Amino acid sequence: MTFVLASQSPARLATLRKAGLDPQVIVSGVDEDQLAGLPPVELALRLAELKCAAVVEREDLPSDAVVLGCDSVLELDGEALGKPGTPEEATRRWQAMRGRTGVLVTGHALHDTASGRTVSATAATTVHFADVTDAEITAYVATGEPLHVAGAFTVDGLGGAFVTGIEGCHHNVVGVSLPLVRTLLADLGRSWTDFWARY
Repeated sequence: MTFVLASQSPARLATLRKAGLDPQVIVSGVDEDQLAGLPPVELALRLAELKCAAVVEREDLPSDAVVLGCDSVLELDGEALGKPGTPEEATRRWQAMRGRTGVLVTGHALHDTASGRTVSATAATTVHFADVTDAEITAYVATGEPLHVAGAFTVDGLGGAFVTGIEGCHHNVVGVSLPLVRTLLADLGRSWTDFWARY
């Protein structure tokens, strides 16, 4: 079986590789703005399902593939915050987030080409943000890192110093919950350890 990651996220790929998998990356090309306005959990799940489905339909998909689609959003005040895209929006996000707590929600959709089955679920992790200064926000936004990640922060990069605590799955904040993927594989009758590439 070939494990396929339907995401261009380098953090997701690195996380899966560190966990022993060697995914083939096939980018879905799904427009993440098409479902704007949905509640955070539903938005993350639907986008993950759309990304997975888009790759499943690709002609270059291996015939023996298990395809994983993921999408993350930060829930703050009931709103789903994806990638800010611009320095101005990233700055506004951090001004609203600092000293507060949000919930990072990641949708996961897994499709097994052999059986034709798809299973999906979300993982949610509580994230506590430091009360960063205006100068720290300006410096962080200037690096460009927060512009292209859900919630305008990373926990495994420059933004890690601005996260004071996490409750739940750490890997989920990076973009893929390894325990949840293991559970979804089991739901499909597959074993997580069978996908280890190095052992």
